[in-house]
Amino acid sequence: QDEAGVPGMLVGVAVDGEEVWAEGLGYADVENRVVCKPETIMRIASISKCLTMMAVAKLWEEGKLDLDAPVQKYVPEFPEKVYEGEKVTITTRLLVSHLSGIRHYEKDTAKVKEEKEKANRALRLTKCRQDKEQKEKEGKVIEKTDSVKPREEHEGEVKSRNSKPGRRDKEFEQEEYYLKEKFESVIESLKIFKNDPLFFKPGSQFLYSTYGFTLLSAVVERASGQKFTDYMLKMFRDLDMLSTVLDDNEAMIYNRARCYVYNKKGRLVNAPYVDNSYKWAGGGFLSSVGDLLKFGNALLYSYQAGQFKNTNGRLLPGYLKPETVAMMWTPVPKTEVSWDRDGKYAMAWAVVEKKQQCGCCRQQRHYASHTGGAVGASSVLLILPEELDSATIGAGLVAPPRGVIVSIICNMQSVSLNSTALKIAREFDKEKWAQCVD
Repeated sequence: QDEAGVPGMLVGVAVDGEEVWAEGLGYADVENRVVCKPETIMRIASISKCLTMMAVAKLWEEGKLDLDAPVQKYVPEFPEKVYEGEKVTITTRLLVSHLSGIRHYEKDTAKVKEEKEKANRALRLTKCRQDKEQKEKEGKVIEKTDSVKPREEHEGEVKSRNSKPGRRDKEFEQEEYYLKEKFESVIESLKIFKNDPLFFKPGSQFLYSTYGFTLLSAVVERASGQKFTDYMLKMFRDLDMLSTVLDDNEAMIYNRARCYVYNKKGRLVNAPYVDNSYKWAGGGFLSSVGDLLKFGNALLYSYQAGQFKNTNGRLLPGYLKPETVAMMWTPVPKTEVSWDRDGKYAMAWAVVEKKQQCGCCRQQRHYASHTGGAVGASSVLLILPEELDSATIGAGLVAPPRGVIVSIICNMQSVSLNSTALKIAREFDKEKWAQCVD
């Protein structure tokens, strides 16, 4: 919080399905000296994509949504697309993995390609440096640990922490981040981008796109037969996420924090007014850390429930089927993740797979995460599943969910939180096993 100059921050941790830590740090409202509390509600930004994916998965399980059907089956208002003279198809499966070719906030194709090339060059340089250091380490015994990440993995975040607090990323220079128009429906909000050309042939490349999720919300609306926002709010009630609501400026939402940015002089100021009704699905929800922990536990329970077969019918089913969550958390080819170099994008989640390249060297644990960046807010939700032992499961000594979930939200934009969340998750995981030994 101090390094990034954040006015207020919320952090929550759940271990094996129970919330063990929830705390508010700093101020939810600086002007009125209102301190952050565990129940404080903030913008969760792109974690909204994970919530929307839960709705997509539920509709798919119920047979109401075909992931591989053209989106026009559900949303005929979205025009059929042509890329380089060839008719192409956009499906729900491509939308949830950002492979559709639909633009993000930047309209200029050349600028987007230039930025991607810069990022790829930087990634290649970092990998070369890593490979060089790895060769230097070969033949040496290195203390086995999964609680400390190599220096290179933190370089991006350290750089961001040492830069101007609340800095404006190039993404935040896009005018469409600051839309003030209120859209009455998700179908109406399609007009922002539906007639724009695709940036590439669907399925051929990765381009993170919040507008892809705006189109996805229209698909959910038609597949469910309910207004998108109504369907989502009902799902939140089913998941006991009673503090998760629409980021509606007009509504009276108790415990809502204010949002902040730093101006060009480095002074803290209120974030500009925006209306997020054009992107409910991709970045338009408010929540508390407690609700995000409940959401993470529901997913983790669903993911692991299939492994606990010897329960004599005492185990309730998960909100989703185990194989559905496994599909959601399976890395998709051609994708990438900006906030975690170890990860690949899956279906509205970034996933890091279990891996160890050399003996007595760093182990890479399996986990899923998603970060969020909005006007005046940053967030992360990270799920670190326990590596279940078949003997323990068979003995019936434990029940799902097993693992650590961390959620962090703050009322300042452009704050890197994923590495911090992973550190916290590993500390609680280590402490859990230490207590088991004792």
